[in-house]
Amino acid sequence: MGIMKVVQQSTPPEKLPGVVAILGYGGLVPFLVFAIGLGMNLRIAGLDWLYLLIAYGTAILSFVGALHWAFAMMIPAMSETRRRQAYGWSVLPALMGFVALAINSPLGCTLLIAGFALAYWQDADLANHVDLPHWYPRLRLRLTVIAVGCLAVGALM
Repeated sequence: MGIMKVVQQSTPPEKLPGVVAILGYGGLVPFLVFAIGLGMNLRIAGLDWLYLLIAYGTAILSFVGALHWAFAMMIPAMSETRRRQAYGWSVLPALMGFVALAINSPLGCTLLIAGFALAYWQDADLANHVDLPHWYPRLRLRLTVIAVGCLAVGALM
């Protein structure tokens, strides 16, 4: 009960918290490393750059989807219909990632690109209907664009 009171009474911060910036932008480093390794066809200790890119993309896409599960649990003002939609949506990115990982080909990267685009659309739509931090949609757009750009390297191989 105590946590719900805190959530209900707090207001979202106006400025991007430093720790969120570090973790969010830092999370792009593996995307960049794997895309560069793949694009430059680097041969390092038998690393499969495409597999690493897809596996990391799957993990991050799953995380992004799971945020909607948390939003559905923690935002009291969310309508029951939107709450059910958020729960349903929250598992779809993980399933898309699993299929992308199973495919393990440029098509898998294409599927992840579609997943990240849909995830951003879901985030932006949710931000228009509930009280999320003002910085959240802008951050998600920046992170999505870079992740998708890295995945495009894999999709074009």
